[in-house]
Amino acid sequence: MECDVLVIGSGPGGYRAAVLAALRGLKTVIVERAVWGGCCLNRGCVPKKDWYHSARLLESAGRLAGRGVVGDLRGDIGQAWRHQRDVVTAVRDSYRSYLKRLGVVALEGQARFQDPGTVVVGPDGATVAPRAVVVATGSSPHVPEGLEVVPGRVLHTDLLFDEPVPEGGRVLVVGGGVVALEFAYILRAFGREVRWLARQDPFTRAEFSPAAMKLLRAAMADAGLVPIRAGVGGIAVSEAGVSLATTDNGTLEADWVLLATGRRPVTEGLGLERTSVRLDARGHILVDDEMRAAGTAIYAIGDCVAGPMTANRALYEAGVAIDNIIRPGSHKRDLARVPEAVYSAIELARVGLTEEQAEDRGFEPGIGFAAFESSPRALGQDDPQGYVRVVADLDSGAFLGGEVVGAEAGELIHMLTASPSAGTLRRLAGTCFNHPSRSEEFQNAVETLAAKWKLQGQVFGPAPLDDSV
Repeated sequence: MECDVLVIGSGPGGYRAAVLAALRGLKTVIVERAVWGGCCLNRGCVPKKDWYHSARLLESAGRLAGRGVVGDLRGDIGQAWRHQRDVVTAVRDSYRSYLKRLGVVALEGQARFQDPGTVVVGPDGATVAPRAVVVATGSSPHVPEGLEVVPGRVLHTDLLFDEPVPEGGRVLVVGGGVVALEFAYILRAFGREVRWLARQDPFTRAEFSPAAMKLLRAAMADAGLVPIRAGVGGIAVSEAGVSLATTDNGTLEADWVLLATGRRPVTEGLGLERTSVRLDARGHILVDDEMRAAGTAIYAIGDCVAGPMTANRALYEAGVAIDNIIRPGSHKRDLARVPEAVYSAIELARVGLTEEQAEDRGFEPGIGFAAFESSPRALGQDDPQGYVRVVADLDSGAFLGGEVVGAEAGELIHMLTASPSAGTLRRLAGTCFNHPSRSEEFQNAVETLAAKWKLQGQVFGPAPLDDSV
């Protein structure tokens, strides 16, 4: 079989690459060796956000009586698990139907390179000769050396979605990354007794500001989630539960353990040794800034490439890869355009450069700030924590980056990513907002920035035709 583009992997990056290629008239084939939709759809951001929404509803229960909503709420994590499965199934069915309508050929089985221009798929050895290949094979959970998975007792995050949540009420969450932050909060909201073990401080993240981390730390503490700073020395499983030895010689008892200890790229078994593709020491595919692997017709995107392991990045890189397959050299990757978010006891989202990164690149950053504590909408929702924060260059008035902390941060950040350019601040200043709304705080932040840093000339007034400021 010949085609223009062969996509290996059907996660968010692979799916979008196939859709974009087909929409642009390319004959497209997509291959999946496991479950269609990859980690994000089946065991990651889609079902996890479903649980997170329920967790936020449960957390709001304590404030409902004051709003005239009376009654008791309790979490049923078994039903929550079934709900996310229904959501995933509905999304997967829609996803596969859309690929079919676009004329994308879907093959099942392990894909492996026979040579740089030929890929063999599945046990039957179907041969595909593509003009270009996009490798989007994602990642798998990392289980630290010396530990092993035990069904119902010691789980990694994929298993939490594959099988119903264990019934035991005492849970140990291990890990200091975003996934551990999120699951510790979700499980606690559903009534589990959660203890959280993190070898490193989970509230020190270079991509978010110290102010955001301070609010997150306080919100997690209010939820009863203060990390135990130690590593895992070993885990012993018995009929009674799990005993975890820590590296500081302590012992923690629980009914089950969730290992949120990172992920590793899936690049084995692809036959990459038969191509000129190279891997780094951790198994990531090396690519240039056009997502090409070693300058060949083989591209790679998402978790199998070094960088933040997020669906957001994979979706963005899919567009970069397809653009460059169609018009080589037309699109260079810029990860500063890709938003990042944390969905936990308080929601965080950001995009672009931090103040420190801006200074390192020679900019003179200034800050615009607006707190939700005075927002009529946030007060009306009984959820006034957080703020909008905008970073701009004081010399030109150009937008450099931004951060949102508080309810709906993951949605609000799109006010800054919709058309990021030097004219972003001028656009925000001139936007007519619905009132009251959380999004109007962007306008307040920009107006504050312009007044504080004497940027009225760059920020207010008609936008120039070339959008240069």
